[in-house]
Amino acid sequence: MNTVNVSNFASKSVPRHLARGAIGVGLIIGSIALVPVAGPATLLAAPLALIPFRGCPTCWMVGLAQTISLGRLERQCEDGVCTLTKASHS
Repeated sequence: MNTVNVSNFASKSVPRHLARGAIGVGLIIGSIALVPVAGPATLLAAPLALIPFRGCPTCWMVGLAQTISLGRLERQCEDGVCTLTKASHS
């Protein structure tokens, strides 16, 4: 029975992951909200949200699910069939 490694977007903790999300959302909202005050150049801050989102908001959402399930679920593949089961803590 082999455990398969997949792309990992998880953080070390849920609060840390939520903080990254708040920073990303704050950058997007802030860049749009500041347009009337500081002009369209503030929109240049929006792409910086990709850094805390690790690429995209969807990647952040996948990472949130991974962070929440970290250590609780395990993906195992045998004979080309993969299953998701509770992790065995041995």
